[in-house]
Amino acid sequence: MPPSPRPANLAIDSTRLMSRLAALGRVGALPGGGVCRLALTDTDRQGRDRVVGWMRDLGLAVTVDRIGNVFGLRPGAEEGPPVVIGSHIDTVATGGLYDGALGVLAGLEVVNVLNDAAIRTRRPVAVAFFTNEEGARFAPDMMGSGVLSGHLDLAEMLSSVGIDGATLGDDLARIGYAGETPVGAIAAHCYLELHIEQGPVLDAEGIAIGAVTGVQGICWTEYRFKGQTNHAGTTPMTMRRDAGYAAARLAVEARRVALETGGAQVATVGRFGVTPGLTNVVPGEALLTTDLRNTDGAVLAAADARLQAFAREVAAAEGVALETRALARFDPVAFDPALVGLVEETARGLGHSVRRMPSGAGHDAQMFAPHCPSAMIFVPSKGGISHNITEHTDPAQIAAGAGVLLRVALEKAGVESDE
Repeated sequence: MPPSPRPANLAIDSTRLMSRLAALGRVGALPGGGVCRLALTDTDRQGRDRVVGWMRDLGLAVTVDRIGNVFGLRPGAEEGPPVVIGSHIDTVATGGLYDGALGVLAGLEVVNVLNDAAIRTRRPVAVAFFTNEEGARFAPDMMGSGVLSGHLDLAEMLSSVGIDGATLGDDLARIGYAGETPVGAIAAHCYLELHIEQGPVLDAEGIAIGAVTGVQGICWTEYRFKGQTNHAGTTPMTMRRDAGYAAARLAVEARRVALETGGAQVATVGRFGVTPGLTNVVPGEALLTTDLRNTDGAVLAAADARLQAFAREVAAAEGVALETRALARFDPVAFDPALVGLVEETARGLGHSVRRMPSGAGHDAQMFAPHCPSAMIFVPSKGGISHNITEHTDPAQIAAGAGVLLRVALEKAGVESDE
């Protein structure tokens, strides 16, 4: 048998990777482009089945844990924790083809390259995808990796109720992904995640690779105002208990808080609705959500406290009741400096432009970072667009990111000696 090619000769098969991305994108495809695979729906099951099928085709040993996280394990020459390459395949309702899916399928491409070259790594290599990363159907986001890391409680998450009234644990069983493997049975030696940036920086600056330094903190809150439904024509303005007005004031204040805080602070009101939702009726109830993010945990906490205080003030002034519910709380996370440096060095060594940058979006990698060396590789998003059916990254840019992932994964897994 001829000797295996040396790792320096290995290369990503861009056509194969793009073909898998397109095939997965057909599961839950939307008219005009994009995809909808909300967590634990029938389309998510179909996507899971497709990826698991590819894992088995590549000879990976597939395990599913109790929160539905899926691992495909390629053994190494030595026993021990694997190098884990992962991300997610669930999407928002109007998702693109690359968010999450790229990280998982690039991991499969890494395995495919190793298999084709008959390379045996010293450490095992695992490709994984995690349940409900988006948080679009069940809160909070990064749920599967959050349970895996111990940040979230398994029983509590299994009892989570989605926006459509479904219970997470019931739907896991319904789609056949209520696994029996204990959560955390596979510990990671290190964790790597390739992802589109989902922002405009790399694209605007013409930079090929982002070496991600960490993930900013996230604070999601649901506000529910309860006033009094009344006639829009006969109720004087000074005698109203208008839940919609209170909610609208809070929505405007969220933007003001972000602008006045400045720096990296951002704020978004992603859901907003009033009841009964009729033109000639004063709203008796209103619900909105706020999404606050910052790379500085103390600044983020201060912005959240300021907004919650304002909500109490406006509720009292309008004579409406206020209920709040924390949907997600994640502290800012810094990635392993040595691994971030390896990503940067590898990208430059392959001839790519690279810059260090934080992530504005949350990712499964932040759940691994407190427990093992973790890092992310960003590739550009055209126009900075994501969570949108027009989300796009050029195949050459995808291949560049996957090539960096391959080299970093090999460096961390090691190659069995030819001697």
